[in-house]
Amino acid sequence: MTKHWYALQTKPHKERQVASLLVSRKLEIFLPLLVVNPVNPRSAREKPYFPSYLFVHVDLDVVGLSTLRWTPGLLRMVEFGGELGTVPSSLISAIQDRLVTIREAGGLSLEKLSSGDRIRVVSGSFEGYEGMFDVRLTGAERVRVLLELIGNNQPKSSARRTVPVELDVGNIEKLN
Repeated sequence: MTKHWYALQTKPHKERQVASLLVSRKLEIFLPLLVVNPVNPRSAREKPYFPSYLFVHVDLDVVGLSTLRWTPGLLRMVEFGGELGTVPSSLISAIQDRLVTIREAGGLSLEKLSSGDRIRVVSGSFEGYEGMFDVRLTGAERVRVLLELIGNNQPKSSARRTVPVELDVGNIEKLN
């Protein structure tokens, strides 16, 4: 009988609805929200850090699995190989710390990025890679960057090449 963090996948744009329903059931939730400075002033100033996902901290022996699975707006509980996946508390803390860092920086703003600016990928599959900001894409906070990849079987003169990759703006940071 111990509490664990679980990831929940919601229907598109239903994160807040599911979070509200779970809170009304006295459950502890974590819906990571980013403060953004949108180009359109009528756009939302907070957006989910992980669109269509949130986390719940529960003891399933006490709450019951069906209580979560039948929540309106919820698609599924994240599973791996048919088993419910738990999220380590350290990962939840790391996400919270990252959000604090972003808030202290004044939120995410695409206005601070210009074509050709040097960037580093700070999260996701390409974490640690560096490259150049290319362009803002249509949609919610998506960008295209040109990442510098090193080819293994390339001659030395052409070993470095750039590859266009589409990422969420929250996955990159501008280098000085």
